[in-house]
Amino acid sequence: MDILEMGYLGVAARAPGDWLPFATDFLGLQARDLGADHLALRMDARKQRALIEPSDRNGLAFLGLRVADAAAVTQAGAELDAAGVRTAMLSPGECERRHIAAGFAFSDPDGNRLEIFHGADDDDAPFRPARPLGGFRAGSLGFGHVAFSTLNFAKMDPFYRDLLGFRLSDYIETPLQARWMHVNPRHHSLALIEGKPGDHPFHHLMLEYLHLDDVGRLYDMALQKEGLIRTSLGRHSNDHMLSFYSQSPGGFLIETGWGGQLISDSAAWEPRELFGLSLWGHDRSWMPPDLRAAMRAKNEYAAREGLLATVQADAHPGFDLSRVTKTGGAA
Repeated sequence: MDILEMGYLGVAARAPGDWLPFATDFLGLQARDLGADHLALRMDARKQRALIEPSDRNGLAFLGLRVADAAAVTQAGAELDAAGVRTAMLSPGECERRHIAAGFAFSDPDGNRLEIFHGADDDDAPFRPARPLGGFRAGSLGFGHVAFSTLNFAKMDPFYRDLLGFRLSDYIETPLQARWMHVNPRHHSLALIEGKPGDHPFHHLMLEYLHLDDVGRLYDMALQKEGLIRTSLGRHSNDHMLSFYSQSPGGFLIETGWGGQLISDSAAWEPRELFGLSLWGHDRSWMPPDLRAAMRAKNEYAAREGLLATVQADAHPGFDLSRVTKTGGAA
């Protein structure tokens, strides 16, 4: 099975109206009101990357995995059927709402709804962020990554790697188990994290900005709202992403970052066991005290050893600082 990207996701929302200001005023995504409390969100040339849907629960409603074409959809379905995984074709209405040609749905061992599809539609009009920013790193890399909390590693890990074909990027064994997996050059499109799932196993969604300054400005905004920041600014040890995590209206976390590492040659990539989750920062206010202390100890180790990572970012024009006067106004 050859999955090309995390193409889209659906969010189940008890209070879908709370998502509009969070997605636009805060994250900067482009929104389209679909009526009846349904909201479509856009971040690149695709017509949409996320659907917010009213529900009696909060969490992930579905996750779309793109393959190349109709033949690849058929082949993926046959492989899942042979493995005893039940599948169901998406209805024409579901395909229309997702702006895809065709696909089918199934569930992973934890019950997360996955959809394999092909034929995602692009929009004729360019992406227009809801507020001034330099855009998102998406396109063929997908919308970003997702992370699931699970107490079911023995089934979830082989399901995604052996059956769906995700490739291992890095891993951790202590103080908790974690696996990061890729399907394209993005360092990871999926993370599995050992831990109690709570109300829903959806742990977080990551969105990557093209400009570091946009992450910094977002952090400035988040600092003004009590309780919004759940994990402080820091840099990961695996994909070297500089990021922080906010509380979404749905209760799960949103990681917003910049400068994620790409895997240029998957065949030559050697998965590494990491010393910890972060090189510095990322204080996790939501963690139990003992685990939070263990994470801090890992950061202290990285500081004692002087561990450093190079910065890898897309080439782009950036901002012309010569246009800014010493008094802070535009020249």
